[in-house]
Amino acid sequence: MRDLAPPAGGLLSYFTRHRTAANLLLLLLLILGLAAMPNMRAQFFPDVIVERVTVNVTWEGAGPEDVDGAIVQVLEPVLLAVDGVEESNSTSREGSATLSLDFEPGWDMARAADDVQSAVDAVTSLPEEAEEPSVKRGAWRDRVTDVVITGPIAPAQLGLFADELVARLFAVGVTRTTIRGLAAPRIMVEVPSAKLIAYDITMRDIAEAIAAEVDADPAGDVTGANARVRTGREKRSPEDISGIVLRTNADGSVLTVADLARISVEGVDRNRSYFVGAHPAMSIRVDRSDQGNAIAIQEQVQEVVEELQASLPQGVSARLIRTRAEAITNRLNILVDNGLMGLGLVLALLFLFLNSRIAFWVAAGIPAAMFAAVALMYAAGITLNMVSLFGLIITLGIVVDDAIVVGEHADFRVRRLGESPLQAAENAARRMAMPVFAATLTTIIAFFGLVAVGGRFGELIRDIPFTVIAVLAASLMECFLILPNHMAHALTHAQKEHWYDIPNRLVNRGFRWARDHLFRPLMARVVQARYVVLAGALVILASQLALFIGGDVKWRFFNAPERGSVTGNFAMAEGATRADTLAMMREMQRATEALGAEYAARYDGPNPIEFVMAEVGGNAGRGLSGVEAKETDLLGGISIELIDADLRPQYSSFAFVAELQERVQRHPLVETLSFRSWRSGPGGDALDVQFYGAEVQVLKQASEDLKTALLRFPEVSAVQDNLAYDKEELVLELTPQGQALNFTIDSLGRALRARLNGIEAATYPLGPRSAEIRVELPKDELTADFLERTLMRSPAGIYVPLADIVSVSQRTGFSTVRRENGVRVISVTGDISEDDPARAEAVAEALRDEILPDIASRRQVEWRLSGLSEQEDDFLNDARTGLVLCLAGIYLVLAWVFSSWTRPLVVMAVIPFGLVGTIWGHYIWGVPLSMFTVVGLLGMTGIIINDSIVLVTTIDDYAKTRGLVPSIIDGAADRLRPVMLTTLTTVLGLAPLMYETSQQAQFLKPTVITLVYGLGFGMFLVLLVVPALVAIQQDAARPLTALRRALRAGRSPLRWLVLGTGVVQLAWLVLTLGWAMANGVLHPVLRAAWPSLAAYEPLRASLVLCLAGIAVLAVLSYAVAGARQGLRNWTGGKA
Repeated sequence: MRDLAPPAGGLLSYFTRHRTAANLLLLLLLILGLAAMPNMRAQFFPDVIVERVTVNVTWEGAGPEDVDGAIVQVLEPVLLAVDGVEESNSTSREGSATLSLDFEPGWDMARAADDVQSAVDAVTSLPEEAEEPSVKRGAWRDRVTDVVITGPIAPAQLGLFADELVARLFAVGVTRTTIRGLAAPRIMVEVPSAKLIAYDITMRDIAEAIAAEVDADPAGDVTGANARVRTGREKRSPEDISGIVLRTNADGSVLTVADLARISVEGVDRNRSYFVGAHPAMSIRVDRSDQGNAIAIQEQVQEVVEELQASLPQGVSARLIRTRAEAITNRLNILVDNGLMGLGLVLALLFLFLNSRIAFWVAAGIPAAMFAAVALMYAAGITLNMVSLFGLIITLGIVVDDAIVVGEHADFRVRRLGESPLQAAENAARRMAMPVFAATLTTIIAFFGLVAVGGRFGELIRDIPFTVIAVLAASLMECFLILPNHMAHALTHAQKEHWYDIPNRLVNRGFRWARDHLFRPLMARVVQARYVVLAGALVILASQLALFIGGDVKWRFFNAPERGSVTGNFAMAEGATRADTLAMMREMQRATEALGAEYAARYDGPNPIEFVMAEVGGNAGRGLSGVEAKETDLLGGISIELIDADLRPQYSSFAFVAELQERVQRHPLVETLSFRSWRSGPGGDALDVQFYGAEVQVLKQASEDLKTALLRFPEVSAVQDNLAYDKEELVLELTPQGQALNFTIDSLGRALRARLNGIEAATYPLGPRSAEIRVELPKDELTADFLERTLMRSPAGIYVPLADIVSVSQRTGFSTVRRENGVRVISVTGDISEDDPARAEAVAEALRDEILPDIASRRQVEWRLSGLSEQEDDFLNDARTGLVLCLAGIYLVLAWVFSSWTRPLVVMAVIPFGLVGTIWGHYIWGVPLSMFTVVGLLGMTGIIINDSIVLVTTIDDYAKTRGLVPSIIDGAADRLRPVMLTTLTTVLGLAPLMYETSQQAQFLKPTVITLVYGLGFGMFLVLLVVPALVAIQQDAARPLTALRRALRAGRSPLRWLVLGTGVVQLAWLVLTLGWAMANGVLHPVLRAAWPSLAAYEPLRASLVLCLAGIAVLAVLSYAVAGARQGLRNWTGGKA
C-alpha cells in the first residue's frame, strides 16, 4: 500500500505543500531587491555625521585673553548645561569667540538649536561693545570633487568663467558649490592723515558721504505723466566716487573725495591666489549633503564642465580633481569581484558534497537572502559602501548554513530513514527548526553586539550588524518557507542517478569511508582521552595568547586607507612680503615636480604626481594650527594629487611626504613648514596630545618639548601645536592732559579703530557677489612709529599728538585661547606613517611610556592622549560592553533551547578557542590586530557556536535512546558533513579577500583573517573539544548526583558525614581565608601551629592553607565513607 503523507498542518506544511506559495515568496524577494538596487547610493565609507551647534560672538578690537575672559568664560558654563550637549570646544581670537557644541547621536537638532539660542539670550553680562551672539546649526557636507579653471589669462577673467560654471551647475541641481581664489570686488579710498588735518574732516565724514551717494532712492510715481521719479544716481565706479562732494565752502567751492583721497580697485585675487604651474587658477569645490549621491553628482559636474570647456578660450582648461566617483566604483568593484569569487567557491563546495538538485536549491538561498537584504538596506537608508558590502560578503557563506543543515537532514531522512521526499522535507524543517533558529539567533545577537560601539567608529561599522542581521533574517525565512517545497521535488529526482552527479558521488563515497574508518575511531579515542584533549586545547590557546602578549603579533587600532592626497603648508615670519611667500610657493612646486620625476625613474613606473595646485593667501586642506592672527599674505600651501595607490605598490604617500619634506629648501623667512598625507575614514589624528593643568606659558613650553622629542622619529610628520604667539599688544590709558582736553577712552577707541582697521563705507550688489567700498589710511602710515606720529582731534577741534594724551604699556600673549569642556588646553597633533606597523607601535610606546611622563614630571603639567588614541579607548570600552551583552544574550537563548543552565556552558566553551585561529592567522600573514579584528571576534562569537549547537542537540537527541558515549560518536559522525559544509562555505566565501592585493581593501583584512582562521580552527575544536566537554560534564554530574542522593538518605550516617564535612570545610574557610581577608593577618592559632608561614604574604598563605585543608577533609570523608561501605559489604549489609 502506498505510504501517504500525513495531512498538512501549520505554516511550514502549508508552504511545503502549496504549489506556488514558496515560489511567489521567492519571486517577491528577488523583485524587491532588483527594484532597490539601482536606487541605492554608493560611497567609500558610510557618512559619519557629527551634530553640532556653533555660537559666534564678535568684539572688535579685543584681544584673545579679553575675549576669553569676558565672553567665553561667561557663555560656556551656561551652554554646557544645555540638554544633550556631549562636548564643547571654544576658541578665542582677536575680535571674536567661537563656541562649538557637539550633541549626543540622534539628538533633535532643531530643539538643540532653540535650546542654545534660549541659553544665549538669558546671558545679559556680555560686554556692551560686543555684537549679539549668533547661533548656527552645523550643516554637514562632504566633498565630491573640485573643479580647477586655469590658463594664461587674468584672474578676473577666470572669475567670470567660475561664476558661469556655478550658474550652470545650479541649473542642473548641483547647489553646494564654493568658489575659492575669487574675492568680492572692493574699492579702496585711501586718505592720508595730513589731508584729514588740513581739511579738518574725519574718516567717518567721508564714509557717510560715500554711503549717501552709492544708491539712488526711488521717490515714487507721477501718475499723470506715467513716469517714475528717482533721486540721485548710483555712484559706484572710482570716477563717480572721486566726484562725490564732501563739503561746500562759503565761497561756493566744493571739497570732493578726489581732493584728499586716492581711489583704487583691488583685484579679485587679492586675498587668496591659486596657481597651476605658472598660470593663475580658480578652484570650485563641489559638496553634497548627507542624502547626496557622490557618483551621480560627479557625473553631472563632469557633463557641465565638458560643456563649459567647449566655450573657453584656447589655453584655458577646466578639469576635475580630487574625484571620488571612480575611486568609489573601483573600491566597490574590488569587493564585488571578491564576493563573486567567494560565491563561486561556495557553489563548487555545495555541488561536490550535495546532490546537484539539492545543492542548487540550497544555493538559491544566497540570491534570495541577498536581494531581500538589499531591499531592507534601502528602506533603512543604508548605502552601498565598503563596510556594508563587506557585511554582505561576510554572510556569503553563512547565508547557506541554515539551508545546508535543513537540506542535508532531509537527504539523510530519505536515505537512512526511508521517508518519502515530502515527509522528509517537512520533518527536516520541523526537526531542525529549533537548532537552526537558535544558531541564527545567536549569530544575530553576536553581530548586534556591535551596535554597542558608539562614537565615530561605531557609526563607521554600524552597517555591518544591520546588513548581517538583514541577510540572516531573510535566510531564515527562505530556509523554512521556500526551501522545503523545493527540497520535496529535488529529493524525488535525487533518487535517480545522473551523469552530472558523478563528482558528488565520488566525493561522498570518499567522505563516508573517511567518516566510518577514521573519524569514528578518532571520536572514540577523544571520549576516552577527554581530559587530555581538553588540556591540549588549553595549551594551544595559551601558546597563541603568548604570541600576542610577547609582542610577536602587534596591535594597531585603525590603519585607515590612504587617499593619495598630500598637502603642504607654510607660514612666513613677520616682516616677509607677499613676494617672499610667492617665492616659497614656487620652491614647493619645484621640489614636488622634481621628486615626482625622480620617483618615476627610481621605480621604473609612472610619475606618481597626477595634479599640483599651489596657493598664496591661505593654507591648503586642513591648514596649520595657530596661524589665525597672521596676515594672509604670509600663508601659502600646495595640494598634490597622487595616482592610485595600487599603481605605485612600491611606496606609499607617507614615504613620498617624508622625502618631499627633506627636498624642499626653506626660505630664510619661513617660520613653519608642514606636510600631511590624507586618509579615508572618520579617525582623528594618529598623534594628538593635549596638555592642561598649568599656566599657558608652561603648557606652551611642554608642547615645544614634545615637538623636539618627536624629531628623532622619521615616521612622524605634520607635527604642530594650536597655540601661536600673538602680536605685541599696546595698552593705552588716558593721561591727565588727555582727560583735561575732554578725550574719553570710548571716543579715542572709535577714532583709533577707524584709522587702524578702516571703515566700511558701503556695500552694493555686483553680479553674484556683494562689492564693498572702504575708507582707510594708506598702508605706509601704519608703521611701527604710528603712535608717535598720529595727531588726534579733540572735541574742541584742536589737533594734539596721541603720545601726549595717552600712556602706553606693552604685553604679549597668544593668538588664541582654546578650551575643551571649560578647561584650557593646548594640543600637539601630527601624523604617524603606517607603512611599518612595528615602528608605528614603537613610536606610540615611546610617546606613552617615556616622552610624555618625562615632560609631565619636568613641567608639572597634565596630559592625555586624544584623537585616534582616545577613540581607541572608547571603542574598546564599548566593544567590551558589547561582548558582555552578546555573551549574556547567547547564554539566555541557549538556556531556553536546551532547558538547562549548564548545557549552554558546554556549547559556549568553544568561543575562547576562536582566538587560536585568530592570533595564528594574524601571525602568519604579518597583519597587526586592529579594531576590525575586534569586529570579527564579536561576529565570530555567534558563528562559531552554530556547529556546536547542532552537534550538541543531535547528541542529546540520540542520548534518549542509547548510552552517552555511543550518542557522542554517532552524533559527531552524523553531523560531520553539515558541520564541515557550514564552516567551509563561510571560510571559502571570505577566502578571496585574504589574497586581495589592493591597498584600499587592506583595512578589512583583519576581519577576514579572524573569521577564516578562527572558524577554520574552530571547526576542528568543535569536533574535538565539544564531545570531550559533553563527556566531562557527565563525569562532573556523577559526584553531584551522588551528593544529592547522600543528602536525601534520611537518617543514614552517610548523610550526617556529608553535612558534617561541609560544615567543617566552611569553618576552615572562615578560619583561614576569611580571617586573613578581614584582618590582613593569619589567625593566631594558625601562626602558632605553623610559625614558618609568617614569612609569606598573609592572603597567599591563607589561600594555600584553605585549599589544602578542604582537600584533606574531602579525602578523609571519602575514606571514611568508603571504609564504612566496605565494612557493610563484608558484614552483609548489617553495619
